[in-house]
Amino acid sequence: MAKMFFTSESVTSGHPDKICDLIADSILDEAIRQDPDAHMAVEATIKDDLILVYGEAGTTAVIDYEAIAKSVLKEIGFNEDYHVIVKVNKQSPEINQAVSQDEVAAGDQGIMFGFASNETESYMPFAIDCAHRLAKRLEEVRRNDSRLGPDGKTQVTVEYEDGVLKRIDTIVVSTQHSKETTQEELRELIMKEVIQPVVDPKLIDKDTKYFINPSGSFVVGGSWGDSGTTGRKIVVDTYGGYAPIGGGCFSSKDPTKVDRSAAYYARYVCRNIVANGLADKVQLQLSYAIGKPEPTSVNINTFGTGKLSDEELLNIIDRTFNFSVSNIIRELDLKRPIYRSTTNYGHFGKADLPWEQFKKID
Repeated sequence: MAKMFFTSESVTSGHPDKICDLIADSILDEAIRQDPDAHMAVEATIKDDLILVYGEAGTTAVIDYEAIAKSVLKEIGFNEDYHVIVKVNKQSPEINQAVSQDEVAAGDQGIMFGFASNETESYMPFAIDCAHRLAKRLEEVRRNDSRLGPDGKTQVTVEYEDGVLKRIDTIVVSTQHSKETTQEELRELIMKEVIQPVVDPKLIDKDTKYFINPSGSFVVGGSWGDSGTTGRKIVVDTYGGYAPIGGGCFSSKDPTKVDRSAAYYARYVCRNIVANGLADKVQLQLSYAIGKPEPTSVNINTFGTGKLSDEELLNIIDRTFNFSVSNIIRELDLKRPIYRSTTNYGHFGKADLPWEQFKKID
């Protein structure tokens, strides 16, 4: 039997890149709350006590960028005094003209991928699903245990035989912690409170390896341990590397930016192909051109798991789904302040998000 090992990672909300993602999505939500037609692409960068908020905004909303940035840091659990520099301009009139037509058009060119698999209840690949659940559990534990800090990462390696998930080979958890906490105390805490409540014991065997804070001490975290920037965790945000990623990030972008909205719709289509039993695994690629409302290409791959041919499935998709930018925004109801809920632990696989809902395919 052919063996294959595959690894995915996740991070907690205190990771410096995710701090910046949450600042960006919090700004977006506030803009859309005041102005559902806001065109936003405002990002953040952080290092130590300095936050830079920058980008383009086309909106009637009045936004206190500094207050939002500082509120996000406090919410995550960093209580230092931060200095915020804001450099936000109006959206380019050329981009605005391309997008604001009688029918909403794509705000940029680009490629997007969707993916789904029946490997997990969330229709996500197992490694990223497990890594997210571990990271989310780590966040829950640290918010109730003063020994742990906000910054953390998880990583899961799984073993496949002939394409079938067999076991978990390696689990890595790295977490910020207090200076007084010993490595032995930390390992016991993470095993008991994070790993064991999350991981299915049927997938663990005597050869499964655990690395808890393998680098040793991890007292300095967040922006004080590393710099962060919006949009640098696009593999964590999508399928953990199990499927390709598109050319752009999600956080900060309003739904006219197809990097975000079309990637969500591609996931919606794939999830429902699998949920309707038409394939065990499916990948969809879309492409768009700025100023054009319809995709320039649609490509499907079921990796030989389809109950029908890929060509037949593509015909079914064409009859069932509408990939125009206007329809994506309307069908998924994307002009709502829902984007903070996407920032951490993946943009896919969360049951309450609109692109994760079931749609009957005839």
